[in-house]
Amino acid sequence: MRYMETFWQRLKETRENRQLSRRDVAELCGVDQVVVSRWEQVDPRQRMYPAVDELIDLCRHLEVPLESLLDTETLDNPGQLELPGLAFSNTDELGGALDELEREVRRVQPSEEEAELLRRFRKSSAENRRMILQLLGR
Repeated sequence: MRYMETFWQRLKETRENRQLSRRDVAELCGVDQVVVSRWEQVDPRQRMYPAVDELIDLCRHLEVPLESLLDTETLDNPGQLELPGLAFSNTDELGGALDELEREVRRVQPSEEEAELLRRFRKSSAENRRMILQLLGR
């Protein structure tokens, strides 16, 4: 991820400038303190990166723009940052992108009937789940 190369440093600097501990950031974002430590890991082989929702939470709770945590200078089109499933823009197009995302979430969300089937499937025994999958041709 070319725009996340210095994320770990930027996060650490932002956190320290605000005099927050890793535990503070973890509590703000609803993640484990170990996760924040892995986000700030110097060794890239041990480093983790936040999911898009965690990244947005970080920006919101730390009160910083997304660009301050990412390497946007290296992008071909610095006015547009594309993340998996989302597009962030400096223009008014953000509202449209969020509307589109909301429609997509509604599209893939299970109906109440599907959710009930899933709940019952999860509560059933391993043998019953195997039989159901066999009936479905799996």
